[in-house]
Parts: sequence; C-alpha cells; structure tokens
Amino acid sequence: MSNRNHNYAIVGTGALGGFYGARLQKAGLEVNFLLRSDYDRVKKHGLIIDSPEGDFTLPRVRAFHDVHKMPKCDVVIVALKTTQNHLLPKLLPPLLKDDGVVLVLQNGLNTEPEVAKIVGSERVVGGLCFLCSYKVSPGHICHLDYGTITLGEYAKNYQPIGITNRLHQIAIDFKRAHIPIKMSEDLLLSRWKKLVWNIPYNALSVILDARTDELMANPDTLILVEQIMREVVAGAKSCDRIIQDDFIQHMLEYTHKMKPYRTSMKIDYDESRPLEVEAILGNPMRAAQQAGIKLPQIGVLYRMLKFVDAQRQEAEKTRRLLGVQ
Repeated sequence: MSNRNHNYAIVGTGALGGFYGARLQKAGLEVNFLLRSDYDRVKKHGLIIDSPEGDFTLPRVRAFHDVHKMPKCDVVIVALKTTQNHLLPKLLPPLLKDDGVVLVLQNGLNTEPEVAKIVGSERVVGGLCFLCSYKVSPGHICHLDYGTITLGEYAKNYQPIGITNRLHQIAIDFKRAHIPIKMSEDLLLSRWKKLVWNIPYNALSVILDARTDELMANPDTLILVEQIMREVVAGAKSCDRIIQDDFIQHMLEYTHKMKPYRTSMKIDYDESRPLEVEAILGNPMRAAQQAGIKLPQIGVLYRMLKFVDAQRQEAEKTRRLLGVQ
C-alpha cells in the first residue's frame, strides 16, 4: 500500500460493515459496497445511520451486487459473518489491487488463515471490533455504543510481526472517519482476549434467551460467565498467550456499563440465520485440544449451540418450503 488516498471495498454491508463503511465515506474516502438482498434499496436510497454520536444519511453510495463490476481496491474489508466464508474465494481476488490488503473484521479464531489461503498471508490484516450495532431494515443501521477497532498484522501461524506502516496508513483513514483505533503487536493474543467476552455472552444469550444486562443481573449467570471467561483464559494459555487475571474483571465491568444489548449471535438466532458456532467456539476449543487442554464448559456450550442451530435451520428450511412469510 502506498501513502496516497486509499479506496475501500466493503464485503458484507450489514450492521458492522455498513456502519464502518458509511463512516469512511462520510469522511470523504471512496467506499464501494457489495450487497445482496439489500442492493436495490441501498442503490436507490443509500444508507441511514442512527448513532448517539450523530445521525446521518448518505443518499448516494457506490453500491454493487457483482464483484466483477467493482473497482479493484487498496483495502478490502471482510465484514461477512464467518458462516459465509465459503463465498470468499470467488469474492476476494477480483477486488484486490496488486499491492492491496484484506482487512478481516470478523468474530472468532482462525478467520485470517482462511483468507490467507486465498490471497496470501502477506496480504492479510486482522481487525477486532468492539461495536454494538444492529440493522433496523435494509440500508438502515442503528449504532448503540462503542466502535473501537483493534488492528493487527497477520503472519503465518499468528507469529507476531509488530506494527507496520500499512497498519498506520489504515489507522489514519479510520481516525479521519472518527473511528477509534488501537494497535496490536500480537493478533492472536488480541483474538483470545476478544473471545473472553464473545464466548460466554454470545453462547449464553442464545441458550438462555437473554440480553447482556439480564445475564449480568442474575447472580447464577454472572458466576457462569466468569467461569467460562476463566476457561477462555486457559485456552489462550494453551496457545502460549497469557491474559492477565484483571482482564476478566475489566470485561465484567465493561459489560455492566454497556447498554442492554442482544449479542450478534442472538440477533442471528432471532432472525433465523446460521450461527457462528465454529468460529467463536469450535475453533478455540480445537486449538486448545491440539495443545492437550480440554475446555469442558465451552465444549458443552458448543454442543448445545450446534443442536439449537441445526433445529433452527431445519425449521427455517421447512418454513421456506411451505412458503410461510
């Protein structure tokens, strides 16, 4: 990547990709949005963002439904759910400039290696989003709270390679769009830290049909959340990544202060979409198992979610066959 103005592609214009992409365009950057079901609406009416930091509308955006009609970009942001990653081999190569990079803004573990198989490890950057947002309707996104992105370089097997010039260049663009940025010298450690929050709250929100504030208000679920967090810390240690004890308390305090929130997995469940069970629970569980460490509570959550997800998808399949709206 050169130091000139960059252009961006957003692959997955939902609650996350739509929000960040809209912020980047509002800041004056060229942003190209890839859409599927929302294409017609967004092509005609643009994007609407509701936010405590200021509502705004982009009446015109560069909307596409075919990657082959999009310009090649300096930064391709993958904001799809990981359940859609099977589409990436067809989507990414036509979008990427010769010196471009893919910024992976996805939950879970081992998402970057999947992308690296397609474009090469040297062209992958990881990003972890601390964002509360949801899609109200096609092209209409509601931002509730937070928004910080932690950027980190990916190298094969998650070897830390420090903060590079291209990370700083991407950070400049995002800061210009008033998106808070942190830098990580160790992407794998950062991913495990994110899992300390993502695993308990995403899993329990679906299994117990609860928002984050409800999980925090009940003494039994609060104990369970903390126990699961400690198991995630043990999983990180099995991968030679140490998370300090006070980080758990920090995450609990962070969630206490959070506005009542349905997690991304709960929203997917309520909308009858496939759940990101493998990326958020399965991959970390298997990584620990490869190091000889079992994560029993996470294993129970994983099996329960696999069942719930299968039941939900079968019901959705039946609904569609019957033509029920």
